[in-house]
Amino acid sequence: MPDNHRYAGKVAFVTGAGSGIGRAGALAFAREGASVAMADISEKGLEETAALAREFGGKTISVNCDVTKGTDVKAALEQTVARFGRLDAAFNNAGAGTLLTNVDEQAEEEFDWMYQVNLRSVFLCTHYVLPIMYQQNYGKIISTASQLAYKGAPGLGHYCAAKAAIIAFTRSLSLEIGTRNINANCVAPGATETPILSGVGKEALEAIRESIPKKRFAMVEEIAPAYVFLASDDARHFVGQCISPNGGDVML
Repeated sequence: MPDNHRYAGKVAFVTGAGSGIGRAGALAFAREGASVAMADISEKGLEETAALAREFGGKTISVNCDVTKGTDVKAALEQTVARFGRLDAAFNNAGAGTLLTNVDEQAEEEFDWMYQVNLRSVFLCTHYVLPIMYQQNYGKIISTASQLAYKGAPGLGHYCAAKAAIIAFTRSLSLEIGTRNINANCVAPGATETPILSGVGKEALEAIRESIPKKRFAMVEEIAPAYVFLASDDARHFVGQCISPNGGDVML
């Protein structure tokens, strides 16, 4: 068990917890003593994450959830509160990448799908979590953007636009919640060793790697601490901010 239980007695809700950064975040919260509600569309991925989380002895629940559907998100949050009695941190991480597609070749359906998974999901989770946090007068909302929101990328216009919209959404939300004891922030990871890179060709991956000052992709364990920090009371004066662990790919 860890010596530092910063989140003992607190509850974290993590979307996209079945793999990648979402899994690393869920495990990081569990390691810190939080009870963790893990949501994902992949039951197999959730089972694997839950098995790893149990090693830390924390309380967890797994919820199969399509984050593009309001009914799924609402039900997942209701299950979380029913099980743990409260919700302190919402980690809006679920998202998806795609094969590189230039704007003139991209199907309308592909663009719409990208916004559904990467942006609508953040809206839905935030929409349904706010009443819970308002009632308890406490909460941290952290959403996953991307360093590509700042620099763009050929063939990924729809992805970059969705991630940039998450940052703008978070800033607007922060102005809305104002003096409430609730903070909303973003993390914009750089290229990270996750399944999302599977849609990028070998040559493109190598070009990306070479453009990073560190000359390597991040490991998920190097990204998760940013979420843990923003969900902590140490970050109580971080409002509408976006921190970007990206190896120097973009220097904000």
